[in-house]
Amino acid sequence: MGCDCSETKIKTAVITGMHPYDVPNFYGIFKAMPDVDFYPQNLWDFATCPPEIRGWYDVVVFYNMHMETPNPEAGPWDALMKAALDQIGESSQGVLLLHHSILAWPELQLWNDLTGVQQRGFGYHIGETVTYDIAAPEHPITKGLTSWTMMDETYTMAEPPASCEVLITADHEKSMKSIAWTNQYKQVKVFCYQSGHDNATYPDANFRTVMNRGIEWLAGRI
Repeated sequence: MGCDCSETKIKTAVITGMHPYDVPNFYGIFKAMPDVDFYPQNLWDFATCPPEIRGWYDVVVFYNMHMETPNPEAGPWDALMKAALDQIGESSQGVLLLHHSILAWPELQLWNDLTGVQQRGFGYHIGETVTYDIAAPEHPITKGLTSWTMMDETYTMAEPPASCEVLITADHEKSMKSIAWTNQYKQVKVFCYQSGHDNATYPDANFRTVMNRGIEWLAGRI
């Protein structure tokens, strides 16, 4: 396919678009992961790649916030985007929905199914100091971690259903209770992580551990 990177590392696409973010510090998270080869790209680049290239990645991390549901009748861009999204679930490629990507495409059934949350209306609160608790201490992503406190943007929205496994929780009046959870969509393992707004969060050692282990878990490495 023209890709010559190390096959021993986890090939990870990092998809962005339609939301501002601290580019250098955000990508610093992935640079610090010794077992990950990451490929940052706008959703346009991802959607316009041939299907076999999109399928080459072990894990796809979404950090975008497109809101308008793709409509193939609206033009070629929407048609390509819908085709790329429809490919999710057709293989075992893992999906990580990070922070504002959980809110993306509020009317798109696929995104409801990936998150497990069927009604994704939300409120948001920037700069909240939150204590995060481990709800699943034996899960590979959270094993050995203990409660920690950090500043982040929080969301108030519906909780994931009982069919999802909640890994991290918060008891905060301006935050949903479930902070990190896993889901299954067709053949795909999904990891939803509500944290990750800006550089108040990016350097945190616990946040980085959860991110790295989340990618490892999605790739079947742990």
